[in-house]
Amino acid sequence: MNISASATSAKWVEPKAHSYSTLYIHTMPRRAHILLPENRLRDIDSLVGKRGRSAFLAETAGNEVRRHRWLQFLQSKDPAWKDEDHPELANGAGNWVRKPRRERGLPRWQKQSPRWSPK
Repeated sequence: MNISASATSAKWVEPKAHSYSTLYIHTMPRRAHILLPENRLRDIDSLVGKRGRSAFLAETAGNEVRRHRWLQFLQSKDPAWKDEDHPELANGAGNWVRKPRRERGLPRWQKQSPRWSPK
């Protein structure tokens, strides 16, 4: 079996307090020459130190790319929900909800036991 290099570089990253659990695919970093105003550089250094600049800028750029893509999606005319992607709801959401209840044989008026009970 031939596994591509990108598939073998997948690595689980423990989430930080401010991020979500995600499987990141790491690629080799590339050097980029950017110019920042001196006061902006001082602000970044005061937050993360000189040794943390690249990681901070990479994370910030990633967040901005995701934000811009999200805004583009929200402004697009393409629907987020497509009926063909959800055939289980073709007969209506109400029927979809009632089906498992019927399969369990519960009358509509009978109260179901809670999944958990407070102590």
